[in-house]
Amino acid sequence: MAGSSIDIDRPKAKNLRYLSRTAGFLKPYWRRGILAIIALTVTALAILALGQGLRQLIDGGFAGGDAAALDQALIFLLSLSVVMALGTAARFYLVSWLGERVVADLRQAVFERVMTLHAGFFETTKTGEVLSRLTTDTTLLQTVIGSSASIALRNALNLLGGIVMLFVTNPVLTGLVFLVVPVVVAPIMIFGRRVRRLSRASQDRVADVGAFAEETINAMRTVQAFTHETEDNRRFFGEVTGAFTTAIARIRMRAMLTSVVILLVFGAIGVILWIGGRDMLAGEISGGELAAFIYYATIVAFSVGVISEVYGELLRAAGATERLIELLETEPGIASPDHPEPLPEPATGRVAFENVTFHYPSRPDQAALSDFTLAVEPGETVALVGPSGAGKSTVFQLLLRFYDPAQGAVTVDGVDVRRADTKLVRSRFALVPQDPVIFSTDGAENIRYGNPAADDGAVRRAAIAAEAAEFLDQLPEGFATFLGEKGVRLSGGQRQRLSLARALLRDPAVLLLDEATSALDAESERLVQAALEKLKAGRTTLVIAHRLATVINADRILVIDGGRLVASGTHTELLDSSPLYAHLAALQFDAGRSAEITAEIAE
Repeated sequence: MAGSSIDIDRPKAKNLRYLSRTAGFLKPYWRRGILAIIALTVTALAILALGQGLRQLIDGGFAGGDAAALDQALIFLLSLSVVMALGTAARFYLVSWLGERVVADLRQAVFERVMTLHAGFFETTKTGEVLSRLTTDTTLLQTVIGSSASIALRNALNLLGGIVMLFVTNPVLTGLVFLVVPVVVAPIMIFGRRVRRLSRASQDRVADVGAFAEETINAMRTVQAFTHETEDNRRFFGEVTGAFTTAIARIRMRAMLTSVVILLVFGAIGVILWIGGRDMLAGEISGGELAAFIYYATIVAFSVGVISEVYGELLRAAGATERLIELLETEPGIASPDHPEPLPEPATGRVAFENVTFHYPSRPDQAALSDFTLAVEPGETVALVGPSGAGKSTVFQLLLRFYDPAQGAVTVDGVDVRRADTKLVRSRFALVPQDPVIFSTDGAENIRYGNPAADDGAVRRAAIAAEAAEFLDQLPEGFATFLGEKGVRLSGGQRQRLSLARALLRDPAVLLLDEATSALDAESERLVQAALEKLKAGRTTLVIAHRLATVINADRILVIDGGRLVASGTHTELLDSSPLYAHLAALQFDAGRSAEITAEIAE
């Protein structure tokens, strides 16, 4: 699929071997699996034994005129019916349970793997593709494990048992049956390959539909603001039509496969039964023998037809399994070492960049940072300013170890982050982004995201400190009020204060502020700034700022341009020493206001 790194050079699922990769998920439940196989085997044997009961009923009861033999045959058939009913019920329950359980475990394993993948993976992989594998592919696999695989195995046993009983009943007629086997198998092989190829394409098209729908729905306000509904409907119709066309091609091929197999199988059996009927009329075989042969031939024919039908499902499941295993085997680009170096306790909040050079995976020819060196002391407030694309956000990305530099080192409290436990490194930071992420839950849980172990009292104290308690208390259910998808029920300032409360609850050693007030109105900015001052107290703070007025009191202001640190100093010093900073200041302050700010700082 275009845009997905894990779709490039993806191997084709040429056979069903990928389904064997689910064995590891079945292993913990092997006892239930054995019980299911026993139930399935008993049921298959009962079905095969029905043929002998039918033979006894006709030859011993009807043809022989023996009432006792008729009674015995009827009791035998009824007993087999009871065994079949109980065995089928047990098999259905056990196999369905295994399907649901294995897929639940597989979904959990895939989700846990996705949680470990580094940011570079999501630069080149569509979210919709990952979601498709978590939902569509796992649902398909559940159907196969909980139904199709059982049906295939049951009919395979019936097929083998039926063939054996055909030989036992009449070897000559059975020999004629096997003359048509190659005629039946050839279409399965030819059409099966096409079904497999179209199944894979169909799954990819469904992923495209999901990805487009997710992107559009998430941006619904922008869509409506730009009156883009008609165009997006047209594009979505194209995606849906593409998925429909591919699915219909797959369905058409499967229908052809099924119809051809059924036609060949039952046509051949019709001819063979005609021959058997003539033998019975000639007295060479009995009526019960012919009836049993017809029964077993029907079982064989039906089993072949079902297997040919299920074969397509199994191939689709093999493709789905391949996609899931592919995701499970994707190695995280960022991982903690096997023996991490411990971080000093307590945390001091000292961070440093030592001659760092870094390229984003999606832009390998353009350095986001070049020979970048920076040291921030504990408790210091440092602002990062510069034009868009200068590399400011990259500093945060590397500190949080979303990426590793190509050259140089990033250290936290004197330890290279590549040698430390990544989770422990990240636990020393709290990020307050420009566009805060609000989860689809209540206010308390959104704050508690910063520290899941925090009690309600700690959550409220964090909300009070972040100037968020007042508006949360005014909601219909207070802190327990559902905030809507992505916090749609809150204003921009309220979402930002909720994000600050989350950071406060985390109690980090280093605070990362990424344009935390740039999109707020004056009143919201005042409240957020007041919360920020409480949050910054006693912590190392790094601030990305485009609005210089918010950082003129920082201990140091770093000017970054083209991935390089070009100047460092206070606001007053940089006005004289850095042409770029002076230019940025001139764009935001008029001369009189700039002089007032400089005078205020001097005082």
